[in-house]
Amino acid sequence: MAGPVRGVLTIVLFAINLFLIGTPILLIGLLKLVLRGETRRRLILFLAGFAERWAVLNNKTIDSRLTTRWDVGELPPLFRDGHYLILSNHISWVDIIVLVRVFHRRVAFLRFFLKSQLFWFPVVGLGTWALEFPFMKRHSAEYLARHPEKRGEDLETTRRACQRYRTIPVAILNFIEGTRFTHEKHEEQCSPYRYLLRPRAGGVSFVLASLGDQLDGVLDVTIAYPGHEVTVWDFVTNRVDRISVRVRPVEVPEGLSGEAITRPGPEREAFKAWIDGLWREKDELLATLV
Repeated sequence: MAGPVRGVLTIVLFAINLFLIGTPILLIGLLKLVLRGETRRRLILFLAGFAERWAVLNNKTIDSRLTTRWDVGELPPLFRDGHYLILSNHISWVDIIVLVRVFHRRVAFLRFFLKSQLFWFPVVGLGTWALEFPFMKRHSAEYLARHPEKRGEDLETTRRACQRYRTIPVAILNFIEGTRFTHEKHEEQCSPYRYLLRPRAGGVSFVLASLGDQLDGVLDVTIAYPGHEVTVWDFVTNRVDRISVRVRPVEVPEGLSGEAITRPGPEREAFKAWIDGLWREKDELLATLV
């Protein structure tokens, strides 16, 4: 089948999957507005079960339409009812599909931070709200200069989301670079890494400060594609020969999971140095995978 035709059909199947599963999540999820306590918690868990079915349908679409080879290293022991923080590099929107597939039914359904504009996206917006995805308001430097009171707004959103996550199994995905890798961004940042952008420690520090005592593990994930930069169109038209994923558990050093890492000071500097060490190791690993 010709690449463009395959791509269009694959996207159509993804869209059908999203509509079939996303619509009931959206409609049933509206009950969150009136439910509280244990009943609300059980509703969120019920909706997460629907989301797992979406992952099943997507994986079946991928397996039936595409010939991409999945090179996934051995995974550490994981628990579906646990609390995990997943730290990953970010290359493409395909990363979401990849990570949902790799961790499907191994941990709780992945949650990650979304731009607030996506709240209004049909089906997806309210569906992810129902599933307890946090929405972030990203402001430009110019806007923050005019409205300094908005600084720290995203970190407070992170804190509130993590407080809610204490009552449900969750795997929080954080793309530490904050944006997808491109060679242009790499040059603009003067990144000290060969295959990565500079990591941003703010969001991770608030997750650890809010959930650190309850986390069952922190997972460092490395994703690589041939040629390194891949688009969704490349993926659905079957032009991605191989996707490599490596997952390793990492230990957060003692003293680097409390409130102090969210504020200026020696603990925060030590935390940033730890993240830099992870990123340097990831950069070396990527050199063997791309």
